Amino acid sequence: MSTGGTGQAEADRGEAGGVRTALAGLTTRGRSFLAAGIAAAICAYVLGQSDLLRVGLLLAVLPLLCATVLYRTRYRVAGGRRLSPARVPAAGEARVHLRVDNVSRLPTGLLMLQDRVPYVLGPRPRFVLDRVEPGGHREVSYRVRSDLRGRYPLGPLQLRLSDPFGMCELTRSFSAHDTLTVIPRVQPLAPVRFSGEAKGYGVGRQRATALAGEDDVIPRGYRYGDDLRRVHWRSTARYGELMVRREEQPRRSRCTVLLDTRAVGYEGAGPDSAFEWAVSGAASALVHMLERGFSVRLLTDGGSSVPGEGADGFAGGQETADAAGLMMDTLAVIDHSDGTGLSRAYDMLRGGDEGLLIAFLGDLDEEQAATVARMSRRSGGAVAFVLDPDTWAREAADVPGPGTGRHAERLRMLREAGWTALGVPRGASLDDLWRQADRERSGLASVSGEALG
Repeated sequence: MSTGGTGQAEADRGEAGGVRTALAGLTTRGRSFLAAGIAAAICAYVLGQSDLLRVGLLLAVLPLLCATVLYRTRYRVAGGRRLSPARVPAAGEARVHLRVDNVSRLPTGLLMLQDRVPYVLGPRPRFVLDRVEPGGHREVSYRVRSDLRGRYPLGPLQLRLSDPFGMCELTRSFSAHDTLTVIPRVQPLAPVRFSGEAKGYGVGRQRATALAGEDDVIPRGYRYGDDLRRVHWRSTARYGELMVRREEQPRRSRCTVLLDTRAVGYEGAGPDSAFEWAVSGAASALVHMLERGFSVRLLTDGGSSVPGEGADGFAGGQETADAAGLMMDTLAVIDHSDGTGLSRAYDMLRGGDEGLLIAFLGDLDEEQAATVARMSRRSGGAVAFVLDPDTWAREAADVPGPGTGRHAERLRMLREAGWTALGVPRGASLDDLWRQADRERSGLASVSGEALG
């Protein structure tokens, strides 16, 4: 939940001064009265009718008087906005709470409250507020929803003031803005294990100190509270002070999620497109691996990663929520790249120390398939979800059919290079493919690498 900024709108002459501001606020009714009054006054002057002149002056003065009184009214109104929540998945709803406070000593008149929202979030909300007593407040709320990922600005909040006769309306804007972040949909994944490898804190990947002999232990100085059973007497005699063995720390297993964002690899657009499926799949894999305690990094075809990501990626555990939030914010605005190759992503992979590699790939030509095939050498295990371009190019009503020989050939190349490669037809469930990948990897006795719990 986030609280939007507050601001004040002051309906007095200090806002946007000048008579023009007041006259510009005349409504259709006010302009009609003014025009009728002027016309009546001209006719009265030509015809010499004093009674008609008085009627014309009354008609002309009434809207001008209302505009002047409304413009010079000196009450102050403060407004605030609160999003609940500020980050929602695609197709999810958020509620926007608005609050208006009258911080002046005068009661307000009729107020119209309007908030600016992008068209994709729905119609612009408008509320009519009755008289607000001095020191009082009014609260209203509305819902926003988007099927498309992105960051959408909300605001500024606008307040429209009106006189009792409806002759004039003046608009005041607050300065505060808020941002609603629509993140990809995250699908819960089954707690499978890819070919019996270690879990997040890998018991199968011991630190070098755990395999070292007694002479290779790196000691440190004794600290108050250290267990005396950890005293290293040989180092104590060497340095002349009490030394203890360092505690052995388990090494956190790593996982890299590769997302192919090349525009040439996908067809179609919209919330049900192939690219959106890949983005949602990458988000689901990232969250799942973080929850399992892995150090996770997000990598794109251009070699970019998440701002603020460490050398080993984001660590799971207690920081899972914050790490997942940063990654989801990045995926919320990720778009197609102009690149045509995956060589930069290949260069970003550390040789042999990358851990488990999970890739979500679009259509691959022969050259890019060869590049992806080489990536398996720089990982401890590789799983690829390759979108079938033919089935995704069909209409949603079509029944997904088998891919072409070209797509099958690309999958064969990846499998021969050590990948667990699965084709993704239109409408496929990521959880089903996730389980299928586990079954295929479990059937390969020679597979080694990181674990997926």
